[in-house]
Amino acid sequence: MLAIVDYGMGNLHSVGKAVERLGAEAVVTADRETIRRASGVILPGVGAFADAMKELTASGLDEAVKEFAAGGKPLVGICLGMQLLFSRGEEHGNEAGLGLLPGSVVRFQGGYKVPHMGWNRLSFRRESPLTEGVEEGYVYFVHSYHALPERQEDLIAVTDYHQPVTAIVGRGNIYGMQFHPEKSGETGLKLLANFIRLCE
Repeated sequence: MLAIVDYGMGNLHSVGKAVERLGAEAVVTADRETIRRASGVILPGVGAFADAMKELTASGLDEAVKEFAAGGKPLVGICLGMQLLFSRGEEHGNEAGLGLLPGSVVRFQGGYKVPHMGWNRLSFRRESPLTEGVEEGYVYFVHSYHALPERQEDLIAVTDYHQPVTAIVGRGNIYGMQFHPEKSGETGLKLLANFIRLCE
């Protein structure tokens, strides 16, 4: 069973439906024990980094997610959920993140449209169990801030939006996708299916 963490800021329904469509059992939960027992955890998110960290911390779910990650079972962050995996985010202040991956989350800077919204193609930087059998297809992004990993080996895939933009990250059992795989057609569903397989 997969646990989808409910801290009040996630796109929970569509993520849950996508997981079920792929034949896996998922529960939307804010219960620490349910999260601890899960075979895999999905940390979704829509909104601002600082607000999300406040919600996670107030509920104790920040520690629940960190404890789960330390146990070695697969964890994936989606959109804002991926950003929260990093050390810090500058959205609405300079807020500490979960610190599971070293790096920062910064606002897009330049004379182009922000937020970055729409379909962009993935470009793989290294092999990963998450991308096995997946082509460098198009996926759906909606974000005004992007992650800058400190360690290039944590970078699995980028996309291009006036610069290389972090799209997929991973280290050990911890993964993140900046885009919405549940809204990204066949490519997104294949990525989710690979994550589910890692949890089995």
